Amino acid sequence: MANKKKKRNAFLIAVLILLTLLIIIVGGTFLFVYSKLSKIQQVDLNEEDLNVSSEVAENLSNYRNIAIFGIDSREDTYSKGNRSDCIIIASMNNETKEVKLVSVYRDTYVQIEGYGLDKITHAYSYGEAPLAIKTLNTNFDLNITEFVTVNFDAVKEIIDDIGGISMNITSEEVSHIPGIETAGTYNLSGEQALAYARIRYATGGDYKRTERMRDVLTAVLNKVKTFNISQINQFVDKVLPKIYTNITASEVFSLIPSATSAKITDSIGWPYETRGITLDRWYGVPVTLESNVKRLHNEVFGETDYEPSETVKQISQDIINKTGYSE
Repeated sequence: MANKKKKRNAFLIAVLILLTLLIIIVGGTFLFVYSKLSKIQQVDLNEEDLNVSSEVAENLSNYRNIAIFGIDSREDTYSKGNRSDCIIIASMNNETKEVKLVSVYRDTYVQIEGYGLDKITHAYSYGEAPLAIKTLNTNFDLNITEFVTVNFDAVKEIIDDIGGISMNITSEEVSHIPGIETAGTYNLSGEQALAYARIRYATGGDYKRTERMRDVLTAVLNKVKTFNISQINQFVDKVLPKIYTNITASEVFSLIPSATSAKITDSIGWPYETRGITLDRWYGVPVTLESNVKRLHNEVFGETDYEPSETVKQISQDIINKTGYSE
């Protein structure tokens, strides 16, 4: 029962996270949001500790990458000891206003400074948001300096509050969703959307499950973007107090010019190629880290001639040496 509750919370957290992103991108168009921003739990980060190299900063200067963490804590706390069961990189193109979502699988085997090779989900537990961001930047050659963390276990009700979301259900998925008997497009309730996103024992396993989660998040985001001021006002009152971030009010409002044209154009699960291995526990090994990072930069940032940093290459080789998994 405890494991089921944990998986449920991880998904609900992820839904709230994307709603948070909506507020950052769209909510800023409404002046009333500004008066409510004091409800957000804000923290300052020292950007010098996040390991963004000058070369990466220059190469990705056209992209605003925000790390979004969903932690599953029994208490309303964002401190050490809480693993990030949901990790999403929201990448916004400053010119085209396109937003791409990259879900990083929680068991991915990467280098965590001070702890060696480990699951990426443990980085937040070891050193909160700063170490989690640093781990993403170091292993992926990224320029992340902003983050949003959410801990909440009642977003199912929020999905019901917005009137549900429209999703296409396949014949293989039907048996996993209460109240649905045949394949087709349905307006899912909070309970049904939760069941849909939690499907694991079907084609694609956990990786397809992560894709379903992103599909639900996108559907929720698009639904809320149609809300009027009164509806968004109610939404903000529920969401903002559960947000922990270093994004300031002025930074929120800096996104106002892109609000009307911002849209999610792609949803990616990372790593693309992975193999499981059991050492002291089970890990998802990127095969290889270097090639997966290279493909990420190609698909998300359009860097067709991208060459991974020496740091990424060294970590990739360390993973190969440890696991024996190479291309």
